[in-house]
Amino acid sequence: MLRGANYDERWEQLANSGHNIHGEADFISQYKPSSVLDAGCGTGRVAIELMRRGIDSVGVDLDAEMLEAARHKAPTLNWIQADLQSFSLDRSFEIAILAGNVMIFVLPGSEARVIGQIAGHLQEGGLFISGFSLDTDGIGLNQYDQVMKKLGLVPAGRWSTWQREPFTGDHYAVSVHRKI
Repeated sequence: MLRGANYDERWEQLANSGHNIHGEADFISQYKPSSVLDAGCGTGRVAIELMRRGIDSVGVDLDAEMLEAARHKAPTLNWIQADLQSFSLDRSFEIAILAGNVMIFVLPGSEARVIGQIAGHLQEGGLFISGFSLDTDGIGLNQYDQVMKKLGLVPAGRWSTWQREPFTGDHYAVSVHRKI
């Protein structure tokens, strides 16, 4: 749980200095979902905040230490240890989110499989929301959008921040796609 505690320490410091650490939850809450899949949930910061707001949330992550920290903080929330390339849950969600740069941390070359697995857990009309840095060797927005298109997900908005600042194409993108 040490790595999870170290990760959480960063967020605690930000919160203690007056920063809003729940930008993703604020963003998602504006859609008023009843259910959210937090894919690549880490220590559960987003899923726990969504649960606190009354939104049914499930967290999935491969990292056992991060999930241990999540379970310690919110033992009643459903935490699943699984690879995002191949997990399967017996339910669907109104929203699936990949917060915290998940897309740049998945195994290079697996991005389309990861997106496909997550999209497969969306209800018809559901939203696939992700935020990730564009300053890496990870998936770029053109490739990301092409994968979404192949899966039948259409663009529903793009911003530069979780606070909905207009997209500038610079360093970070928050993308929303709808499953049709």
